Amino acid sequence: MIQRSALQNTIQTALKRSRAVALIGPRQSGKTTLARQFVSPDSLNYFDLEDLTSLARLQEPKTALQDLRGLIVIDEIQRRPDLFPILRVLCDRDPLPARFLILGSASPDLMRASSESLAGRVENISISGFSLKEVGAPAQSQHWLRGGFPLSFLSASEADSFAWRKNFVQMLLERDLPQLGYRIPASALLRFWTMLAHYHGQIWNAAEPARSLGISQPTIRNYLDVLEGVFMVRVLQPWYANLKKRQVKAPKVYFHDSGLLHYLLGIHTELDLQTHPKSGASWEGYVVEEVIKAVDPNEVYYWATHNGSELDLLLIKDGKRIGVECKQVDAPRLTPSMQIALQDLELDRLFVIYPGTLSYPLADKVTALPLSTLAKDESVNMLSSP
Repeated sequence: MIQRSALQNTIQTALKRSRAVALIGPRQSGKTTLARQFVSPDSLNYFDLEDLTSLARLQEPKTALQDLRGLIVIDEIQRRPDLFPILRVLCDRDPLPARFLILGSASPDLMRASSESLAGRVENISISGFSLKEVGAPAQSQHWLRGGFPLSFLSASEADSFAWRKNFVQMLLERDLPQLGYRIPASALLRFWTMLAHYHGQIWNAAEPARSLGISQPTIRNYLDVLEGVFMVRVLQPWYANLKKRQVKAPKVYFHDSGLLHYLLGIHTELDLQTHPKSGASWEGYVVEEVIKAVDPNEVYYWATHNGSELDLLLIKDGKRIGVECKQVDAPRLTPSMQIALQDLELDRLFVIYPGTLSYPLADKVTALPLSTLAKDESVNMLSSP
């Protein structure tokens, strides 16, 4: 059992100050396990909207909820968007007899029409699969290969993990998306998703995949929006600096979970991963996700110019600008591109994350940092290093 103490503490703190807390993230990422640390699934205060008994209890939702006290958990809230207006009424009671922990597998954007009912009353907490910090640095190779979904990472063998990810993709396409109201043929979206794996880490241009699949660019953009909305991909927006340079204005696309990327690329083992042509792109995306989890920035971007200067990540938190470069090399060195980014973006710090073991300075404000650092509590010091 891998403990997720930091997430538990975050949820506990949010529940003390907010009338409702929404735990938002992909299916099978551990939301239900976390919620059950606060309310037993056998309690009257626990509702699982994939369970027929819970659905029956909520046939008259206001009657079922209004007399309950303490913390109430509602799992898979996206299945019953009609509950949001009722939750708004219940959250506005004074004194407040109950607080709500709601779990959702679709982004607030997908549920905007419904979740606006709770505006000003709900605090959103994002959750993904296990982070490197949670599994520990010694498990980094396994974590990169299998990804962070608990049942994939904890599988007894590589074959079992690969089979779990195959089933996850199938269930998402054939069951979960239709339940959210999407009527996209599963085979069409799978073809797009598989093609998207080959664009992982690249600047996005809808024209080429549209031509390859023989569908329109608006349809391609819709497919991408759907996968982003269920937390399968990250569409990383570019940063526009006020510079006299031609800057790239298209987003980059990354898979949130490296294990799903590897499944769609047909990568089964660590040897497959090390020798695959997309190994470097996979490693970059893996580092991008782990840095974002470790730092929890207020804003995140990438930056690039048409003359070749670029920065993999620009993190903004508490007024500081932190640059991150991902280098899959044994001993990273300072590059002209890093110097340009440091100056043009007025970075407070620039970190070069690499798969080594030593942390060392490359220049003033520039430090080479081992990936394993992100598995330690000290990773938060990335923002406060002098």
